[in-house]
Amino acid sequence: METARLVWSRLPHSEEGELDGVELLSNTSNRNGVDSLDYEVIENYAYREEQAQRGKLYVGYNVGVKWFFALLIGIGTGLAAVFINISVENFAGWKFSLTFNIIQKSYVAGFLIYILINLALVFSSVYIITQFAPAAAGSGIPEIKGYLNGIDIPGILLFRTLIGKIFGSIGSVGGGLALGKEGPLVHIGACIASLLGQGGSTKYHLSSRWLQGFKSERDRRDLVTCGCAAGVAAAFRAPVGGVLFALEEVTSWWRSQLMWRVFFTSAIVAVVVRAAMGWCKSGNCGHFGSGGFIIWDISDGQEDYSFEELLPMAVIGIIGGLLGALFNQLTIYITRWRRNYLHKKGNRVKIYEACLISVITSVISFGLPLLRKCSPCPDSDPDSEIECPRAPGMYGNYVNFYCSKDKEYNDLATIFFNTQDDAIRNLFSAKTIHEFSAQSLLTFLVMFYTLAVVTFGTAVPAGQFVPGIMIGSTYGRLVGIFTVNHYKKLNIEEGTYALLGAASFLGGSMRMTVSLCVIMVEITNNLKLLPLIMLVLLISKVCILLVYSIWIDVLQNVLTLFPSQAVGDAFNEGLYEEQARLRGIPLLESRPKYEMRKMTAREACGNQKVLSLPRVVKVADVVSILRSNKHNGFPVIDHTRNGETLVIGLMLRSHLLVLLQSKIDFQHSPLPCDPRGRSQAIRHNFSEFAKPVSSKGISINDIHLSSDDLEMYIDLAPFLNPSPYIVPEDMSLTKVYNIFRQLGLRHIFVVPRASRVIGVITRKDLLIEEEIEDSAITELQSTSRSAT
Repeated sequence: METARLVWSRLPHSEEGELDGVELLSNTSNRNGVDSLDYEVIENYAYREEQAQRGKLYVGYNVGVKWFFALLIGIGTGLAAVFINISVENFAGWKFSLTFNIIQKSYVAGFLIYILINLALVFSSVYIITQFAPAAAGSGIPEIKGYLNGIDIPGILLFRTLIGKIFGSIGSVGGGLALGKEGPLVHIGACIASLLGQGGSTKYHLSSRWLQGFKSERDRRDLVTCGCAAGVAAAFRAPVGGVLFALEEVTSWWRSQLMWRVFFTSAIVAVVVRAAMGWCKSGNCGHFGSGGFIIWDISDGQEDYSFEELLPMAVIGIIGGLLGALFNQLTIYITRWRRNYLHKKGNRVKIYEACLISVITSVISFGLPLLRKCSPCPDSDPDSEIECPRAPGMYGNYVNFYCSKDKEYNDLATIFFNTQDDAIRNLFSAKTIHEFSAQSLLTFLVMFYTLAVVTFGTAVPAGQFVPGIMIGSTYGRLVGIFTVNHYKKLNIEEGTYALLGAASFLGGSMRMTVSLCVIMVEITNNLKLLPLIMLVLLISKVCILLVYSIWIDVLQNVLTLFPSQAVGDAFNEGLYEEQARLRGIPLLESRPKYEMRKMTAREACGNQKVLSLPRVVKVADVVSILRSNKHNGFPVIDHTRNGETLVIGLMLRSHLLVLLQSKIDFQHSPLPCDPRGRSQAIRHNFSEFAKPVSSKGISINDIHLSSDDLEMYIDLAPFLNPSPYIVPEDMSLTKVYNIFRQLGLRHIFVVPRASRVIGVITRKDLLIEEEIEDSAITELQSTSRSAT
């Protein structure tokens, strides 16, 4: 607990509301701590008065607006995904066409042109990130997960972050880096949802008052959840997978009403993407074709599988678990090195790093295929639409890359010298047995795995979903080759094993199960593979657990002199959890730590003295308290006629600042007033107390009070939260943790044991409608008896 408190106290606060990629919250340079978000609705007197003035018509209007915003989020995210995919495909198409045409005349000239085009695209991406939108670096999923977990991370939902994410993704993916655009699309959907919820961007004068319908953090959280699901649905054309991804991976709180809106948003995205693909198929989008969006239809793949094939499929799951865990650990080491040594030297070093990796990637993807001899084209299948070799300037299966003969192709260039979507489609393709050799697949696996590890963490928008699919499909196809050669069966498809390999690596790296399984089924359009995908995902998960348990036992025997924390550091968690930890985002995981079972709520509070406020407080005292500490919540106490102390509620720092800035609630008398008899309590609109998304909000240093103002008083009763959550001091910390996380709290009071009980509420007391019906039936029966 002391370590956790120390980490939390060292979390910095960006003074400009912007964040810097991997170094998001990691630098500890004497800044303020990161705040939490108030997802709980503060039901103070002002809120209740405002709700009392609203009838059923407003409630229906509010629900309708939420569904309308879900529609706008789906349309906006779908259009952003269409724009990114069309741009990436056109840049890649122009690049490959120009390079293919030039290498027919001069290989060196084509090589230089290829490097320069990739370098220009990557430079544009890293320049946008470093100079315009630092918070747009990385995938964005750990940051959004932290936001939905209750962490206020400045800058991640700004308009400039959205723009930087869109154009930065185009440059990094179009430039051929070993990265994907799927994680950034999740961040893009969250930014669109947040901007719509606050009515746009006030800084860039792109706001609209009629869109400013959501002021509470809870409503914004629901919108951002819709945006996350929309991003996954747009990236993979998997609406159901998007809903499950939001439920399983990024959200900490879930409600049944939210499920329907998230599903509706994902369905809208699927419609927008489908309409865009239909429009682009007619030739309106340049080089963009039917393969621009990720969907690898292998419905014509392997129809059935035998019992003997379960063993190599299990091997794929084991390999995926091991390589996925190794990938996470290597990215942790490299990210720490970048943060501690490289990125401290400034933005210029970040630009040099990204450009150097771009050149290395281009040299490898262009030069390695030359080391492989061209292979003769297989006998063409009359039922297959795949042409061998591809015409010069085209990319896809059987790429003719600097081959001397017409009927030859380069299998390594078919993977390297392609867009990532087309390379995966080639690896997944059916009826292409012996298209790739084992040597080429192994070469690509080693090189691309290394490039993905090194590239992830640079100052560009970077998703790891598609690179993970490429890595997994490579060793999956490799296992498929050995399976075909061993069993000598004609119905075994190497592409099916490639799909299982992709699922196993993603499961081993990201530790997702249900959502990943559904996404893989949706993007492949083959429901028959569902049991096999479930099998490899479960095996990769079990493999990780077994390796961890064995590794812990070994370390406990060898490192007996070290504390148990050293043993725990020997293994890693999922990719997003590890990246969130490296960025200093204090996530509350779904399960409390084992040590919390032995601790109580009183022990977790420490020895810090509770700083409370009286009900009627002097303005000078409020200013002194706010200047002397950084607490964001203060218990408010009052006294009965007998002198007994009562905790009457919780007052937030942000609400105190609003009261000090407005000054309309100042009073000369130090006596409390009846909230029901004063009109000043409803002078504030409840939305005034909402925290702005795109700024830091009010600071005590921004408020200027005169000497007369400091001598006045404020009655806090109308503005405090009169019903804060309270736990007894001897409650186990595990139970407190579960209450805190499941309810999405920011503060929880620890009090001594209560002296008396005034009542007990059971399930029956909460079934109000049934109780009313029972009373009505009883009254009707008594009336009928009296009538007779």
